[in-house]
Amino acid sequence: MQARGRSWLEAAGLVLVRQRPAKDFMFLTMEDETGAANVVVWVKIFEKFRRVLLASAMLGVRGRIQREEEVVHLVAHELTDLSAGLASVGNRKTPFPLPHGRGTRPITADRASIRAACRRGATSSMQYDDIDHIKVKTRDFR
Repeated sequence: MQARGRSWLEAAGLVLVRQRPAKDFMFLTMEDETGAANVVVWVKIFEKFRRVLLASAMLGVRGRIQREEEVVHLVAHELTDLSAGLASVGNRKTPFPLPHGRGTRPITADRASIRAACRRGATSSMQYDDIDHIKVKTRDFR
């Protein structure tokens, strides 16, 4: 919230709200331990990072600050799926791992470990050891 207008910034947080009031942009609200951030995703970036944007429970955003008096938005230029790190957030002893690569594809668990978790009967009430047990409901904005 204190960043200068037009400066580049990276932010990460849990995705709280996705809104697409028009075809040419999307609003996103993210939250971390310091507060909420408003993100604007224009259609070109939306199409480029569609899977990451719609499937991520935790998201990294690189973009520019847009400031209109007290209203501050982060205009997205690059999105990264950080959902794989959610399972260990509370008990991590090492720094949070940073993703690498282009970021145009979401980070996903391998199919064999997902099938094994399903056979074990993974439910929402059990302790989570790894990301394979977490299921995130998403909506398809068209």
